[in-house]
Amino acid sequence: MSIILALLAALFASLTAILAKIGIENVNSNLATAIRTIVVVIMAFVVVVVTDQLNTVFLVSNQALLYIFLSGIATGLSWLFFFKALAMGDVSKVVPIDKSSVVLTIVLSFMVLGEPLDTFVITGGAIIALGTFVLIGKSEENKRFTGSQVYILYAILGAVFAALTSILAKLGLEDVDSILATFLRTIVILLFAWAIVFFQKTFKQMKQITKKGYIFLILSGVATGLSWLCYFAALAIGKVSIVAPIDKFSVVLTIVLSFLILKEKATKHVIIGGIIITVGTIFLIL
Repeated sequence: MSIILALLAALFASLTAILAKIGIENVNSNLATAIRTIVVVIMAFVVVVVTDQLNTVFLVSNQALLYIFLSGIATGLSWLFFFKALAMGDVSKVVPIDKSSVVLTIVLSFMVLGEPLDTFVITGGAIIALGTFVLIGKSEENKRFTGSQVYILYAILGAVFAALTSILAKLGLEDVDSILATFLRTIVILLFAWAIVFFQKTFKQMKQITKKGYIFLILSGVATGLSWLCYFAALAIGKVSIVAPIDKFSVVLTIVLSFLILKEKATKHVIIGGIIITVGTIFLIL
């Protein structure tokens, strides 16, 4: 069941990136993130009410609340960097870099959670790391993080905080229903995202967002909500070192959709890097 839920999470995660890319055209990335988070909070709240988990919020331990809070902050930072990178660069390059967080997640799951590292996990992680470097491309690697290349740095930072999110979430899910934990985390992210928006005063740009922009931001939020609900449900019953790699497999579908829907150029580095990342993910699942 954890594998099925992780695969569903990967499917919705791939749709999130594509819909978000369309929705954040000419929109401040932080403002777009804050708007999307409202949708995710509403979805999580509805699911919590329907599953009758709202009354158990007072039973959550202080330690679990702390990890859920830290996980929310890590997710918020990951989102901010990811969507900043997405607004500046191609989806087919930003998403694979972001999904390479699986390598750091595997290392942390071993160091922090004590999960075993077998040959397939180590090999898969190494192959994914190689695929990420190939995907960025030699010409991009040799350039400084200035101008149009700075999105790579943002994508890397997003990956680091994404890895921390999985570890902190796993610690916070101990004896806490995954749906309730997702709802609480999303509230933290909502407050965090809107605090940044008000600090930067970008909320004034809301009137400039087109109807099309709002529609795709809402759809992206719905896809994110579904992805999270599936992912954290899988995380609650499975191992981080298994669930996280399957979820990150969404990178392959995202690259394909970026070619088909966004008409991004299918460069040699992107295609080869995507194939290598796919092989690495298969090793992790085995």
